[in-house]
Amino acid sequence: MKKYINIQYCFIAFLLSFMLSSCENALDQNPVDSFSEEWIFQEINLAEAFLFQCYDVMGGDREEVLGMREDLLSSATDELLNIHRAGQVTFTKGNLTPDYLGHFGNWRYGWILWDFNYSNIKNVNTLLGEIDEVPTQSKADEDKIAQIKAEAYFIRAFNYTNLLRSYGGVVLIDKKFNLNDDFLSRERASLEETLNFILTDLDKAIAGLPDKKEIDQGRATKGAAAALKSRLLSFVSGELMNGGYESSNDLVSFQDNNRRQRLADAKNAAKDIIDGKFGHYALSGATHEPPASMTDEELMAYAENYSNVFLQKGAWDDEVIFGTQYLNRQGNRVRNNLYWGPNGYNCWGNNEPIEHIVRQFEMKDGTPFQWDKYNPGQTSIREFTKTQLNANPELNPYVGREPRFYANILFDGAPWRDRSSTNNKIQIASQVDAPGATIMGAKSVAEKMQAIATLEPVITGGSDSRQAANQAWNGTKTGYYLRKMLDISIDGEIDNNENTWLEMRFAEVLLDYAEACIELGEIEEGITTINKIRNRAGLPGRPVTVSQEQAREWYRHERLIEMFAEGDRWYSIRKWMICDKVIADFHPMYIYHFNDGVSMYIYNTTALADTRKWDNKNYWLPVSRTEINKAPRLKQNPGY
Repeated sequence: MKKYINIQYCFIAFLLSFMLSSCENALDQNPVDSFSEEWIFQEINLAEAFLFQCYDVMGGDREEVLGMREDLLSSATDELLNIHRAGQVTFTKGNLTPDYLGHFGNWRYGWILWDFNYSNIKNVNTLLGEIDEVPTQSKADEDKIAQIKAEAYFIRAFNYTNLLRSYGGVVLIDKKFNLNDDFLSRERASLEETLNFILTDLDKAIAGLPDKKEIDQGRATKGAAAALKSRLLSFVSGELMNGGYESSNDLVSFQDNNRRQRLADAKNAAKDIIDGKFGHYALSGATHEPPASMTDEELMAYAENYSNVFLQKGAWDDEVIFGTQYLNRQGNRVRNNLYWGPNGYNCWGNNEPIEHIVRQFEMKDGTPFQWDKYNPGQTSIREFTKTQLNANPELNPYVGREPRFYANILFDGAPWRDRSSTNNKIQIASQVDAPGATIMGAKSVAEKMQAIATLEPVITGGSDSRQAANQAWNGTKTGYYLRKMLDISIDGEIDNNENTWLEMRFAEVLLDYAEACIELGEIEEGITTINKIRNRAGLPGRPVTVSQEQAREWYRHERLIEMFAEGDRWYSIRKWMICDKVIADFHPMYIYHFNDGVSMYIYNTTALADTRKWDNKNYWLPVSRTEINKAPRLKQNPGY
């Protein structure tokens, strides 16, 4: 049977069992409150327990490891809005500086930041510096030492990859710290040197790690190291690091004018995984062309299949390459349902989808969603009578959309948990006890909102809105809630979630491969790979004979939708250097249902959901003033 572990509790349980055993040597035991390095590395199982602690702080802290947190990294992009601490998301505010980093200087985004990653690199270097001195009694012990080393190389590569993708070239440290080390003279290596350092660690990890079938779930495998290599090489092949920004600065840009080779390396790294060189990985669900005419039941089956990828609690399926496991009320904890769920369910409503991205989800037949399809040129208002809706249900902008829309977005009318006070559907819309027919027609958003304002005494806010009687402050500011990674079986007010955070999955590898192919001019291979992801999601494939420009547009769209809300977008919009196009102010969606059956969906351009500002220097995070004060020879990133 496949085993899977909660690393922090394995460590504690092992120490307890170790201290309670060997009673015949009780008088020779070290004090239990002084776990010195010398003592730990005298026994192979304690050395392994030290490794578990390195796993446990890969994300900066022991409670919310990696990306599944109250404040998602995707809220620092055009995907989501952090409704409670938007001002702290300095990346989208244009006020990110070495002295004021907001979330980019504290534990909320700890797993991508300088001090958190170096703290764990220190741990790993201690392990690598001592592990060869651990006594062994058998060939099995020697093999275990070799595996521990390989896992340590993976963890160090993981932490350094996070640093490179946030800062560019960084300080490279490959040995245990000593008291006599000179920290004041530390300098940053170039981007190329940093990349090569990480690749060396990854090659060592791949060579020494077992296949996923031969190790406890949750620990590093050959596939995990190979996927990290693919992720890293894909990132560094982007425009940002290949002359697109501060091209003469070797901390943030390569100096060799050899982007094509990096693209080839990225393609080959992903291809090795796709070909099964490091174990069997595959998309969950069918990857053949879906039915041309899909029933509602078939559509929702595709949505459920996609949604379930992110709700795995026990043994992982073949899509998962590496992740963090959560056990309810034990060890690492996560409360997605509480953090992101609707206020009408006594949840906090954070990380809300933004209208522009909601419109990127296609129709179920694979055609683009068009807000103004039934009223050309009107991109802010949709209105219809009940009779019109009965004749054409797709007048409702949330009907007839692709399966991933329903797996990712909680919208007005979306089915959700039962509750005693009302029905089991999300209620964001306001109910208006007055007819709406008289204010239908050719009016601007401002005129429409003014007309509706006169009806305020007879307007009742939805149970999941900011006008709700319950926890209005947690109500949606955008008109939506995040659905992805929420477990409908969990009462967010009470229970922890148990679903795994998928740090790396096979879909990302396919996307990395497709991008490299397209950028290298291998259009048919790239589109064919994208079509596997689309087909799994219940969408028809794209034509494979198109221009590179069209293929690139389709690819970037597919990555946005497939990886929505997983944090990937923060790296993509920087890598492609499109932040100036996508970081912008946006508005809320207001919905009204009138007592005569009229409904109005208004993208309220007279109100702001959030103000945002882009500054090109923010393509790279600044090194904090605190770190530079510790090591004055550290060069700052350009523009700060």
